[in-house]
Amino acid sequence: MDAEAATVLMAFLGGLVLFLATGAPVAVGMGLIGAIGVASFVSVPAVAQVANLAFAESASFILVVVPLFVLMGEVLARSGMGEILFRAARVWLRRLPAASAVSTIGACAVFASVCGSSPVTAATIGSFSVPEMVRQGYRRSLALGATAAGGTLGILIPPSVPMILYGVLTETSIARLFAAGLLPGLLMAALLAATALLVAVLDPGGAPREHVESRAGERRRSLLDLVPVLLLVGAVIGSIYAGIATPTEAAAVGAAGALLLAAFWRRLTPALLGTSLDRTVRTTAMFILLLVSGLFATFMLSRLGVPQAVAEALTGLPLPPWAVLTAIVGVLVILGCFLDPMSILVIMVPILFPTVVALGYDPVWFGVIVTITIEIAAITPPVGFNLFVLRSAVPGATVAEAARGSLVFVVPLLLGILILFFLPGIALFLPSLIS
Repeated sequence: MDAEAATVLMAFLGGLVLFLATGAPVAVGMGLIGAIGVASFVSVPAVAQVANLAFAESASFILVVVPLFVLMGEVLARSGMGEILFRAARVWLRRLPAASAVSTIGACAVFASVCGSSPVTAATIGSFSVPEMVRQGYRRSLALGATAAGGTLGILIPPSVPMILYGVLTETSIARLFAAGLLPGLLMAALLAATALLVAVLDPGGAPREHVESRAGERRRSLLDLVPVLLLVGAVIGSIYAGIATPTEAAAVGAAGALLLAAFWRRLTPALLGTSLDRTVRTTAMFILLLVSGLFATFMLSRLGVPQAVAEALTGLPLPPWAVLTAIVGVLVILGCFLDPMSILVIMVPILFPTVVALGYDPVWFGVIVTITIEIAAITPPVGFNLFVLRSAVPGATVAEAARGSLVFVVPLLLGILILFFLPGIALFLPSLIS
């Protein structure tokens, strides 16, 4: 990397660290650094061009998908869907060791298919599952850890808000990204469940087995309870995979379906609707602010040749492509201990994406790898969002307990990345069917 590009990159990262040290939000810091950098190193009039670029991108019709999917998840999170999923899973999985922990992960996987947020998934399922597991005699740290890890599936199994952000930043098809996330999401759910089973076998006292048999009537009722949920999932995700609807159109169907389900379950109250709309506006505003600030910084770095210089430097190393990509994943995992997932995307993807493409990797496949990597950020201290969310959602829970329980689940997440390294077709099979 030439000295000028290296200096600009170090100045950008140093300025960002300085802003973060003051407690400023990442989006504000990146936006200010981008604007100052453009005015200082490009030209003052170019700042207006950056503003025009940011407005054009943030006003894109495809971004309508964000508030619609967020609204769908928020309504369903407050309408009792989490309890329905958890209890249905327990009915079918009672004979397994750590049945409630595995049921929690399974419920998170299903809820993830109608919610694009990891914290919302963890909080929705955890508010019911963790107290129930503690009542059964589970070690609290395991109950919290399994729920925090299961919640990470919320940003891998489509719809996924981080995948939308990745798609906008890299100009990658969001429909293909959604298709790519399904099979890896199911793989990660299986690995997380297997980890919970292994923990139960190695430490039976931490996860007592249930001795209550499920009756045939219970199983039938659980299936009937799941029918409306599965119909909604099929309408939203199935329409995208079948090519019947775009992600935006499917999101509109999902939001309307969520409201109908809430009304069907007699939970659609003015309070629920008001809270859901409020949370939707806040999440969407945060998303747009991160996107615009990322565009500011990306414009500055690109005009000064930083991503191109980084790509040339990394591809010129006497290392095989997999070694370079492994180093990139390692950097993202380390950053995940200190930054939230969305911030990692906005900061690192514009810098590293040209390198990944130059190494010959598929952008859709890399989007899945990045998503799984930032999942780890959601459960690793000191800034694991899911850990703090569970502390608020579960009475008596502490971040320390959640962190202790979640660290073991970092292993299956890393194993999932390794599997996708060797078997990229798991992520690329479904996108290959989309024209």
